[in-house]
Amino acid sequence: MEEGLRERKKRETRQRIADMAMGLFMTRGFDNVTVAEIARAADVSVNTVFNYFPTKEDLFADRQELVTDLPQQVVRGRRPGESVVRAFRRDFMEAVESRHWRYGLNAGGDIFARIVNESPSLVAKLRELHVARERALAEVLADELDADPDDLTPQVVATQILNTTRVLTGHAVTRMLAGEGWETIAPDLEAQAAAAFDLLESGIGGYCVRPLVAGEDGRQDAGPEAEDHEPGSDD
Repeated sequence: MEEGLRERKKRETRQRIADMAMGLFMTRGFDNVTVAEIARAADVSVNTVFNYFPTKEDLFADRQELVTDLPQQVVRGRRPGESVVRAFRRDFMEAVESRHWRYGLNAGGDIFARIVNESPSLVAKLRELHVARERALAEVLADELDADPDDLTPQVVATQILNTTRVLTGHAVTRMLAGEGWETIAPDLEAQAAAAFDLLESGIGGYCVRPLVAGEDGRQDAGPEAEDHEPGSDD
């Protein structure tokens, strides 16, 4: 359906407010910018800003609805015979190659991360967004499998997958913040991602098993008081 004039003007106003806000946040930091300053920069009233964005944190996370929906798109777009884990592996690897923003790997992702890390309210906002993404992914997985409402498996799978991508992204962004170039980050990130998704695909039951040493068979020591106690004795 063709976008009407009113809808287009509302979309453009929303985008202008978000763009002005992000420019100010990147220049001065999130906590040092007021909503009134954003309104002046966007040439709108403060009330108009709040009509589009209920909170100042929502101004920073202006793509949150899209970001929440992205994992669901990966599930719905998987190829015939492709598992959910395989679909996310492919999507993440493609994002590494293209440096796409959907996993925070784009140029400037380190600046975004620095702004977040400097503001407790943004840290809380991003945590809230992670939870929303996990919930949304769990819902689409449950729908795909027609899972019982009491089945926790979709939630467990969603949490494992999205925490894996979050850890991988965090590793890359930390190195970006330290000034390392993408040409050295990317190959290691691809290797780390391959190992992480291998674990998701095969399961982690065999991960970090404590090795046996000579003379051990996995049984617990009965303790020194049992050394002279013969089976069946009355002592």
